[in-house]
Parts: sequence; structure tokens; C-alpha cells
Amino acid sequence: MTFENLSIIPQIREALNKKGYLNPTPIQEKAIPFILEGKDVFGCAQTGTGKTAAFALPILQLFHAKQLTKKTPGIKALILAPTRELAIQIGESFTDYGTNINIKHTVIFGGVSQGNQTRALQQGVDILIATPGRLMDLMNQGFVKLHTIEFFVLDEVDRMLDMGFIRDIQKIITKLPVKRQTVFFSATVPPEIKKLANGLLTNPVSVQVAAVSAPAEAVKQSMYFVEKQDKKDLLKLVLEKENINHALVFMRTKHGANKLVKDLVKFGVSAEAIHGNKSQSARQKALEGFKNRTIKLLIATDIASRGIDVDKLTHVINYELPEVAETYIHRIGRTGRAGEGGTAISFCASEEKGYWKDILKLVGNVVIVETTPKFSNTRPVAADEPERKRNFSNNRRFSGKRKF
Repeated sequence: MTFENLSIIPQIREALNKKGYLNPTPIQEKAIPFILEGKDVFGCAQTGTGKTAAFALPILQLFHAKQLTKKTPGIKALILAPTRELAIQIGESFTDYGTNINIKHTVIFGGVSQGNQTRALQQGVDILIATPGRLMDLMNQGFVKLHTIEFFVLDEVDRMLDMGFIRDIQKIITKLPVKRQTVFFSATVPPEIKKLANGLLTNPVSVQVAAVSAPAEAVKQSMYFVEKQDKKDLLKLVLEKENINHALVFMRTKHGANKLVKDLVKFGVSAEAIHGNKSQSARQKALEGFKNRTIKLLIATDIASRGIDVDKLTHVINYELPEVAETYIHRIGRTGRAGEGGTAISFCASEEKGYWKDILKLVGNVVIVETTPKFSNTRPVAADEPERKRNFSNNRRFSGKRKF
């Protein structure tokens, strides 16, 4: 299958070729034809499957075909995303794919001064990519009118609901024209997502490329059992053992992320943290440094996990296991993207054994339990093993002087 087979026009194919994208991913194969036909689409696909291009390419093509920019003024397409990082990534994708298409787009998000964003809006845009909170702010100030919208996309809807944006989304929807084309993407489909979709979509086509919450097949998953106080030493050992020069490391808390960065820098490893307490400029600086590989390790909390899109990222490290098993899927989905291989390495401390049990139930028997000479020969914990039989008492601490 090629993009030409999907009837993507030469102007867009040329832009895709420059990015090295020659063949569509499964979600693109399934979604693009229906969006081009003008149908509402309900899409379910794990992270890293190419969802952004699945809606960006047909929207750009429909803009070109209908010459929407030459009709009545006003915003014609609205894309909502849960985080500023994801919104920026989507904006970059529209820039890349639309380089030969005559459109104007802009991205708006909170955490920064609104001056540049409002000036861009006043100059006129065709496609608006936004986070719900900042969009509501600018709507209330009169900078954004949505009555001309023809395309409406909600991306990572489950994450938006997790972050408490449901009321903002509902208010935004009331300002949209009834007659519009709507595309709805979510990595998971709990009951509240189905309810929201049923109220938004008209005779939608459902597209799905993997079982809900299934991990990417291209990702090799492994686990180390280690006590909390030994994780820093284990991270150093794994970086050396696996010869890892570029990895995304996940923590549960902002404080933990900041502390780990300090420890890594003392050790001589270039690392930066990215989380909700960082300013937008600091987050973007860290992300750009990670993308251009001047930063070896990016330490992230889950709030930013779905907004991080780095080409050919080989390793994801779960320094701390997530409290929700499905979050593990989203984390490891940062690697093994677009058909590339990847490795996800996780550390499990004794207090995290319940999280590990939930992850096992979700992913099945695919996680390799690793050992090192500096640890006792630990064993995997079966998902159905009684709690009373499970313990980590045999784990030995690292010997020798600590180097952090």
C-alpha cells in the first residue's frame, strides 16, 4: 500500500517523501479514505501508530480540493489536543505535510503569554490546533469564533478526559456548527468515551488497528526487580550494559523527576526534566534538546507522555511503574513507532508489585525478567499468584561505594 493508492495528491506526497514517509501505517490506511469521503470517524489506535497524519493528510487534501481558504473567512478546522506538547507536534505535522498547500494554521496553548497567539488569530487562520483551556480563554475574550468550522478533530480524547477537560470540551462543542465533519481518536475506549462519541458523531465509521490497550508488537519489553534505593545504581548499570545513548525515562512525580535529573547531572549524564511545573519555554527547550540529541535522557511525568514524539527513539525506561496499567502502554508507545523497533525497560520495587501485577494482566506473558550480577536471581511475579507468596526479600543491594 502506498499513499498514491490512498489517492493522496502529488503535492502532499512530495512533502511526505521529503520526510521519508513512503507507506501509510495501518491506521492511515483505514481512516484516510473515509475522511476523504466526508464521513465521521471514530478511531481507536495505540500511540505511535501515525494518528496525526491519519487526520492531517485528508484535511489538507480537502482544503486543497475545496479551496476552503478562498471561501468565507474564519477558522475552518479545529483540532483539540490534551497537552501543549501534543498540540505543538500536531502543528509541526501540518507544517511538514502542508508545505505545498496554501493554508494558514496556528497553535494555541496555555502556560505562555497569549500575545503571539492572538496576533496570529487576528491575521486569520484556516486551521486551529488548541488545548481546551487556552481555547476557552480566547473564546471568552472574543479572539476565537467557531461558527465557520467544517472539520472538528479530537485527538487523545481519553487523555483529555483524564485531565479534567470534559466540561471545556462540552462548552466548545456547543459553539460548533451542527453541520460539520468530526474525527474522534482515542487510545482507549472506556464507557465515558463511548458516551461522548455517541453524542458527537453522525453515522461514524469505526477504525481500529489493535486491540484496546495492546502494547506495540515492535517493542521488546523487559523488567528488573530492584528496591527503590537501588534504582539510581541500576539505571547507571543498564545505561552502560545496553549502551543507551538516547532514552525517555518516566517518573510518577514532578519532584522525583527533578531529583533524578540532579543525580544524573552529578554523575555526568546530560538530562532534563519535562513536566507540568516547568514553564513552556523550559519544556520546549528540553524537548528540542532531546530531539536533536544534545540531551541524552529526558525525564518525564505522564502528563507529557503523549505529547512527546521523537523519531527513532530506541529506548523507554520506566524508572517508576505507573499506577494505572494502561499508562504503561502509552509510555512504551513512545518507542517502536511507525514500524521501527524499540526497547522498553522497567524497574519494579517491592512497593510497586501491585502495579506490576496489573501490567501483567494487560500485556500478558511478554515481559522478560532480567537479572544482573549485582542482584540476586529474581523471578517474575505471575499475575494470578497469591499476594502472600510474593516478596522481594531476596533482592540484594548493590555492593561497593555509591557513585551518585
